[in-house]
Amino acid sequence: MIRWAGDDPQREGLLGTPDRIVRSYQEFFAGYDEDPVGLLQRTFEETNGYDEIVVLKDIRFESHCEHHIAPIIGKVHVAYLPDKRVVGISKLARLVDVYAKRLQIQEKMTAQIANTIDEVLQPKGVAVVIEAAHQCMTTRGVHKPGVMMVTSRMLGAFRDDPLSRREVLAMIGTPGGAKLDNV
Repeated sequence: MIRWAGDDPQREGLLGTPDRIVRSYQEFFAGYDEDPVGLLQRTFEETNGYDEIVVLKDIRFESHCEHHIAPIIGKVHVAYLPDKRVVGISKLARLVDVYAKRLQIQEKMTAQIANTIDEVLQPKGVAVVIEAAHQCMTTRGVHKPGVMMVTSRMLGAFRDDPLSRREVLAMIGTPGGAKLDNV
C-alpha cells in the first residue's frame, strides 16, 4: 500500500507502519473474537418488580464499512422493556462494541444488536436506534460531510404498540436532531 501510494516503505517514518497497521486492524476488528450472546447471559431477576423501559443512550462507537473499510462513527441508543430479568448496563455497551468492531453496514449492525438482546433477554420489547457519520461518504465519493444516517429496529411492544414506541423514542430523544459533537 505504501509503495502503491507513491512513497518509499524504507523511509524512516514508514519503517514501522506495516506493524502498526496490523495492530490497528486487530483492534478495529476485535469483535470477531467475542461472543455477543455470551455477553448477555448473566442477568438479574431481583428487580423489586421493575417493569418499565430501560434505556442506555449515546453509546459512542467506531466501526468500519464493509464496502470501503472506512470509519463509521456514531452513537447507539438501546432500550428494552424487561420481562422478569435485566442485564448490567455495561453489557449493553459491550454488545454494541462487539458488533461495531466488525466490518459492517449500519442497517445490519442495528438489527444484530436488537436481535441479540431480544433472543437472550426475551424482553417485552427492544428498540435500537443508531445515528452515524460514514467516512466512506464524507471523505470520499460524494464528499458530503455533516450527513448523518439514522437506523432503527423496534421489536415486541415497541413495534406493536404505538404508545410504547412513542415513549421510547421520547426517552431516546430526536434521533439525528443533535450533532455528534464528541465523536
